[in-house]
Amino acid sequence: MNIKFNEKTNTFYLHTKNSTYAMMVEKHGYLSHLYYGKKIVNQDLSYLLRYKEISFSPNPPGSIDREFSINLIPLEYPAFGCGDFRVFSISIFDENGYEGLNLKYKGHKILNEKPELKGLPSTFYNDEAKETLEISLYDETINVLVNLYYSVFYEKDAIARHVVITNMGQNIIKINKAHSMCLDFNHDEFDLMTFSGKHGKERMLNRNSINRGIFTLDSKRGASSHQFNPSIILASKDANENMGESYGIALVYSGSFSFDVEVSEANTTRVTAGINPCQFLWNLKQGEAFTTPEALFSYSNDGVGQISRNFHDLLRDNLIKRPLEYKLPPVLINSWEGCYFDFDSDKLIKIAEEASALNIELFVMDDGWFGKRNNDKTSLGDWYVNKGKITSGLYDLVEKIKSLGMKFGIWVEPEMVSPESELYKLHPDWAIHMKNREPSISRNQLVLDFSRDDVKEYITEEISNILNSADISYVKWDMNRHITDVGSSLLDKNSQGEVLHRHILGVYEVMDKITSRFKNVLFEGCSGGGGRFDAGMLYYMPQIWASDNMDPIDRLYIQYGTSFIYPPCSMGTHVATVPNHSNGRITDFKTRGDVSLFGAFGYELDVRKLSYDEKTLVKEQIDLFHNHRKLIFNGDYYRILNPFRDNASAWAVVSKDKHEAILCFVQILSEVSTLPKIIKIPGLIDDEIYEINKEYRISGASLKNAGLNLELCFGDFKSQMFYLKKI
Repeated sequence: MNIKFNEKTNTFYLHTKNSTYAMMVEKHGYLSHLYYGKKIVNQDLSYLLRYKEISFSPNPPGSIDREFSINLIPLEYPAFGCGDFRVFSISIFDENGYEGLNLKYKGHKILNEKPELKGLPSTFYNDEAKETLEISLYDETINVLVNLYYSVFYEKDAIARHVVITNMGQNIIKINKAHSMCLDFNHDEFDLMTFSGKHGKERMLNRNSINRGIFTLDSKRGASSHQFNPSIILASKDANENMGESYGIALVYSGSFSFDVEVSEANTTRVTAGINPCQFLWNLKQGEAFTTPEALFSYSNDGVGQISRNFHDLLRDNLIKRPLEYKLPPVLINSWEGCYFDFDSDKLIKIAEEASALNIELFVMDDGWFGKRNNDKTSLGDWYVNKGKITSGLYDLVEKIKSLGMKFGIWVEPEMVSPESELYKLHPDWAIHMKNREPSISRNQLVLDFSRDDVKEYITEEISNILNSADISYVKWDMNRHITDVGSSLLDKNSQGEVLHRHILGVYEVMDKITSRFKNVLFEGCSGGGGRFDAGMLYYMPQIWASDNMDPIDRLYIQYGTSFIYPPCSMGTHVATVPNHSNGRITDFKTRGDVSLFGAFGYELDVRKLSYDEKTLVKEQIDLFHNHRKLIFNGDYYRILNPFRDNASAWAVVSKDKHEAILCFVQILSEVSTLPKIIKIPGLIDDEIYEINKEYRISGASLKNAGLNLELCFGDFKSQMFYLKKI
């Protein structure tokens, strides 16, 4: 068993392949955290809990032990209001308006299954041992039961946590904060790694020392956002890619979230994460339960690179739900940057004819095919074909594309409505809004209120009708604005604090219904590019458009930051035209292809305008992707050079059996009077010989420790690719 309970010491142990997570019910009945780190077996860790009297640290209710304060001991799920002044995981108002909770241990169970998180995406077990620990905490005053769940993924060195809060009393209570987890450490010797940015430059790596005080990373936008990603890594000061202690945490949630990291006056560190308490106030009636989103943990003593590989395996194998055939998606071409809104059936077919001749497998018709959509000012919500553009109808267009030997895909933005649309004229109350207040407009659109059953039913049927009307193999699901003016016309004044969470639950419900109805359709998530790139979306959609910015140099930084938590198979990566539409940069076609090959690969341009040499490169790139996509999608990913630091980027993917690998190197700016780079390639077998690009042979030990000597690149933005195979 990977979950054990020592009855003599009231201590719980959760073991993965390389880590141990320990906690205990201390003598006053509080569930205290003891240890999370390198694996320790057959050792009583209860001695790690420390008691000491420190001024202005109060005793909890019912205790006069001056050496005991919950403001000083590490806790598994700290509550607000009973003497712990640090950041907390839960806060509740009782029926009298008092805010306070005193949670003590009530019991536990070790389950041989993983409970379903009702209405929420979550990890699942496959063939591994199925073990979940349920620990019950209780507040006797207001009769609140809080169940903590810990599911162990032994081989992935990962733990999944969530919380269920149940009102066992007779009166309505209000949940003011319900985070998914807490993690306490007995020191503050950490760097905090976060992934922030903006539209077109998402998930930029930040690494900073933590200091005394509270650092909050959050989104209040109703979505996980371009600005801040719902994931962090805590790394020891000396940790790098290949050595040192690291802790990764990621939320399986796509709405407003928050992470709080606090260094206390005692130089301890606490991390909590979950739903953002801003604009959140949940009414819980007698017998009702509230379930928090899932939080995923991983520990590594082998650097942040191993944290990434742990998360990649966990998300690929135990979160993404998709048919087997879509583990290796087709190469696509998307019409957006090639056409924008300026297209009709004839133009699309001509582009598809040229694309088919280049062996591109899937044609995607992007925005502009529905309603009166000739620009971004109208028609969102009117999900019928624009006959002025698609003259013979969607079915006929799809059949013509299929006759070229290609599959067909389509763009939708189901969560939005244009003020200038038939839907909004009929149902203005279907948009999220505050009564008697003029709503904010962003990109000429409003957000539909997915907390409403009528909205969910309408969108589910409208999108289903589209997908039933023709043989559509792929859907790009976009979401191009964040939420303001938060309110719902169906909820009363006491329930408006529930809108944002009910909305994202509604989005999940619709996504679940549609993706379940159309199991053979490949869904790609998008939100103005990478504005909703999170584990919650990956549950329904196995790939997410990484960024609207397809410049390969900017993509070095975007894909570098994304890779710390999310696997290459989840990143939508396309070759676009130059000058780049986001920044005007001109780069080689080869460089654009090499960078894009390490993800869900495709093109976003008008192939009719390519030169003969560029068309030849398209065929070569597609062949390369076909030959190596199984390796790229399922292998172990290693970051080698950091573009933020090294004026270059390099990375490798090594197969699980270590028999083959693929390495990419990209020089950013050319430098005079410099020597060629030597790149060390991790993850290989020391005693084996690897053939490189069918040209020369070097041992795994030499490649790992001495490195591969690259040719000198002349010019800016040049790339090199190497394929290694064990002989």
